[in-house]
Amino acid sequence: RSAEAMANETRVPGLHCCKHAVQCLVLVDNVTESRLLGLVERTKEHALFVFTHRRMAITGEDVTLYDIFPISNDFAVVEVIKCLLHDISIGADTRVRLNFQDGDLEVRLPFGSHSRLFLSEVNKAWSGKTCQGKVKREGWDELKREGRHDLVRQSSHTASNKATMLAMPQFGLRDNLIRCELLKNEDIYTYLENFSFFIGTYNVNGQTPKESLRPWLGSTSTPPDMYCVGFQELDLSKEAFFFNDTPKETEWLKAVSEGLHPDAKYALVKLVRLVGIMLLFYVRNEHAKHISEMEAETVGTGIMGRMGNKGAVAIRFRFHNSDICVVNSHLAAHVEEYERRNQDYKDICSRLLFRQHDPALAPLTIMKHNVVLWLGDLNYRLSDLDVDNVKDLIAKKDFETLHSYDQLKRQIDEKAVFVGFVEGEIGFLPTYKYDTGSDQWDTSEKCRVPAWCDRILWRGKNVRQLHYQSHMDLNTSDHKPVSSLLEMGIKLVNEESYKKTFEEIVRSLDKMENECIPSVTLSRREFHFKDVKFMQHQAETLTLFNDGQVPCQFEFIQKLDEPTYCKPWLTANPAKGFIAQGGNVDIDLEVFVNRSTATELNAGRQQIEDILVLHLERGKDYFLSVTGNYLPSCFGSSIQILCQLRDPIQEMPLETIRELTLSGDETRTVIIDKPLDIPKEIWQMVDHLYRNAPKQGELFQQPGLRSEFVEIRDCLDTGMPDSLPGSNHSVAEALLLFLDALPEPVVPFSLYQQCLECCSNTSQCKKVVSLLPQCHKNVFNYIAAFLRELLKHSTHNSLDVHILASIFAALLLRSPTKQDLAEKRKTQEFFQHFLVQDLS
Repeated sequence: RSAEAMANETRVPGLHCCKHAVQCLVLVDNVTESRLLGLVERTKEHALFVFTHRRMAITGEDVTLYDIFPISNDFAVVEVIKCLLHDISIGADTRVRLNFQDGDLEVRLPFGSHSRLFLSEVNKAWSGKTCQGKVKREGWDELKREGRHDLVRQSSHTASNKATMLAMPQFGLRDNLIRCELLKNEDIYTYLENFSFFIGTYNVNGQTPKESLRPWLGSTSTPPDMYCVGFQELDLSKEAFFFNDTPKETEWLKAVSEGLHPDAKYALVKLVRLVGIMLLFYVRNEHAKHISEMEAETVGTGIMGRMGNKGAVAIRFRFHNSDICVVNSHLAAHVEEYERRNQDYKDICSRLLFRQHDPALAPLTIMKHNVVLWLGDLNYRLSDLDVDNVKDLIAKKDFETLHSYDQLKRQIDEKAVFVGFVEGEIGFLPTYKYDTGSDQWDTSEKCRVPAWCDRILWRGKNVRQLHYQSHMDLNTSDHKPVSSLLEMGIKLVNEESYKKTFEEIVRSLDKMENECIPSVTLSRREFHFKDVKFMQHQAETLTLFNDGQVPCQFEFIQKLDEPTYCKPWLTANPAKGFIAQGGNVDIDLEVFVNRSTATELNAGRQQIEDILVLHLERGKDYFLSVTGNYLPSCFGSSIQILCQLRDPIQEMPLETIRELTLSGDETRTVIIDKPLDIPKEIWQMVDHLYRNAPKQGELFQQPGLRSEFVEIRDCLDTGMPDSLPGSNHSVAEALLLFLDALPEPVVPFSLYQQCLECCSNTSQCKKVVSLLPQCHKNVFNYIAAFLRELLKHSTHNSLDVHILASIFAALLLRSPTKQDLAEKRKTQEFFQHFLVQDLS
């Protein structure tokens, strides 16, 4: 949960809500401690509230008000430029000392836009006081009056980040024109200098560190400039999986810090973790001041695309004038599941987005960087060879032949994944699977075929690999760690050339700014999306050509009395941008109907219709027409309506569905004499799993294939074919997506709070279920009975009460508002009563 939400739960009566908060490190009695720092407003007065918090602060009960510092005339901000991390500590790159009437407070803030936003809001609050407020600067020139909004910076205004400064929201069209021209002419004022990047990946199989990591991390002859160290399966416990909390984060962080090259001092710039996938980013102390625009993101690709047991964590940053992205991923397991690994890769690429300084600009994708480094347990195996043949080739060290059977190589050759990426030549033993604690291949009953699961690839120019190797000395896990040392040409700025280029651009703009009006030609103005379906992406391309005499800036703008520029099922990517003179840009108009928009479209209350307004800065507006038709789906339809339909929903007249939806409960139209006890679609999926999957391993935990979900959805919506297609995992995930898309959950929102209040009392839980509408009660009992049946086969499917309760409680008992962790645990406790015994 956000710092703002937790701070609000502890707010004092009469205070406005804490709209801006950040987690930081505070120096208290010469000891660095973690705090929440909140900016609070009351009747136009502001104060900084400092909160202590538990290690995993989840609710307001975990947060305690520690101190209050009013922002008054005696308030002063002291920014300390010496932002090198002299000790190994998490995510503090900027030290700021805040002076108050009764003392001062030193805080250390993490990299990222959230910290920048917080400090800018503090600055606004302080700037709103009388001009008696003081500003002190250590290491910078005296702050100029017009530069007041630039008070908070991560580093001084060196030439290397001038272009970056122009991207800040306070700069207007002219400055964006300058920025665009600077980027276009970057080769004129930059030169390359080589820096070394150590990339490491290690699947630790849930183990704790048992040996020094120096043979891996300190294996280079000279100390690297940067370390990017990725882990997978950091913690395999249920606590880590369900609540993303693990003590092993600290243990492995300490092991890495102690294992770095001994001949240099390093600062930990960023740590990011999703369940067991963790990425650490270290830099040599002398380079820290040249790191900027640091952001971190995560994306889960587990069941329903949410669970974090599989997925990726990533960081992006600017080093001097080069933009770099680092991705650590753990893709789907098992030899035969290479298509799911491909799907995971594509999901990560499409869903992992980094926000920019200017919130109006489209987020940055992974590929929008000068260099991308991708590491992790990619889980691609060796195909078409049995274990004896593989071991024979290993014994001969015939890695070239062995590599020809590698799934990742084959998928790259087919351009299915990692297009444009490079991997160095593999000259080391497969890194999986070993008996833990040894160098011996897997001797278990499964006798896994050895494979190069752990890989490092890169994408971009001016990158040279110096080594690519495994490290057999480490025996903690059933994997071996892998490292790659890359020499990377980083763009540095020549001050004199930069100044000359900047002045020439300004002179050119001055000349033509008042002479020309921006103009563009549109490739088309009407777009039609035919047969749009639930969770099936469609896109059409609009090309803008700048046929004017001046660069132009475009943006899709809101229409009168509408909150956004487009309907929620439609996006324009990018929605805002810049086109150089004579240039063009492709804009993807994308339609995607999900659970939040399907219900209105199913009911006919919304149509695939919209008008987009494309605005040119200093120019005219263009109007684009978007039309289409949506095919109704059982996904996003209510239980009540589906119980009225004996035939598949797409065989029903649209007017009938609309009439069912619009009629009230008391006058609900009856289509059939006796409504179905439960929707036939739920019966089809559950019955399929009951007959085919009671002993299926990792059921409801391993995702299915997207292509198979499409077939299952079409089968449920059209009735063809007669039986459900796809794997057991795809049907299981379709069931979860169906429950998630219900406009009113199985336990209606009106009874949600009652469920929380009685979660520890079995008889009271049973009483609440008895209050459900009949068809909802039937669905609840039917699903609970099915899950109890699965638990009878737990020795084969490895399911238990806790796993099923965590997955299904979140779908059957959805919160009408954002759910916190305490509520999540209560919903699981409620549903567990129905898994341990038959209460129906």
